[in-house]
Amino acid sequence: MHPLALACALLTPAPETGTVHFTPADDQQEVPRLYRLAPRPFDYTMKWMYNLPGYDIGVYDVRFPSAVESPTPENNTVYCEYYRPEGKGPFPCVIVLDITGGDQSVSRVLCTHLSRHGVAGLFVQMAYYGPRRPPGSKLRLLSTDMFQTAAAIRQTVLDLRLATAWMESRPEIDAKRLGILGTSLGSFLASLAAEMEPKLGRVALLLSGGGFIDGYYDNPRAAEYRKFYELLGGSKDKLAKIIAPYDPITCAASLKSRKVLMLEAMHDEIVPPKMGEAMWRACGEPEIHWYNSGHYTSVIYLADGLERVVKHFAAE
Repeated sequence: MHPLALACALLTPAPETGTVHFTPADDQQEVPRLYRLAPRPFDYTMKWMYNLPGYDIGVYDVRFPSAVESPTPENNTVYCEYYRPEGKGPFPCVIVLDITGGDQSVSRVLCTHLSRHGVAGLFVQMAYYGPRRPPGSKLRLLSTDMFQTAAAIRQTVLDLRLATAWMESRPEIDAKRLGILGTSLGSFLASLAAEMEPKLGRVALLLSGGGFIDGYYDNPRAAEYRKFYELLGGSKDKLAKIIAPYDPITCAASLKSRKVLMLEAMHDEIVPPKMGEAMWRACGEPEIHWYNSGHYTSVIYLADGLERVVKHFAAE
């Protein structure tokens, strides 16, 4: 082995392996059966990747088996990036979920900023995201295949419950200060996961909402699909019943006991503002801030949003 390669190998921390035991916080009677998870052990690996430039903040590759075995082998491993702040802790820790079609830079920026302010970040790949999607595949979490989408949502929520157990098990993490943050599509999954996992005491929803049927059924962009659906005998009420288990507004009342922060766009062209308002009312009218922007132009308020997010999760 080349001397330089040998030196690098000696300086690189050895991968960590272990077993975490998932134990529900209660009897799960308030959790819809679809999202209940029985006690179970699961193995994980954690491997150092790099330190953030200028900081003693380690970024680690964390992997563990999915709570669900889907037909796609690549999708059955949960991939995470763990941003561990400087110091011994114990730190608050936050699951971070990505946007619909981004390059994952949003989640990495959020985790970087959180870790620089003493809050650990765990960027979790949702079902069929990143390495959970076979190379060249068209599989996505959201698709026109309603059954595929429903299965992917359920799988992601259950995987996030396991991710919560992993955070809870870490000696450097304060198990009483666990949270979740999602942006756009990630905010819908973050809402659902928090509703099903009471250990997630702090929640931040960016460009979020609830009430899919009221928000989208009469949207002009859905006209072609709506017409076809109604020709097959479908109706708004029937679709509402089908979607209810996957709409975060259905169980939003369970968030009334949590510390929730919502950041919304007044002119959001993707998530109608009325969906944000509906979700805000359903989860007990928590702290909310409206930006004078659209969905994508809200990036101009990134600095303010980051400040509010850090304050929310770093608070005692």
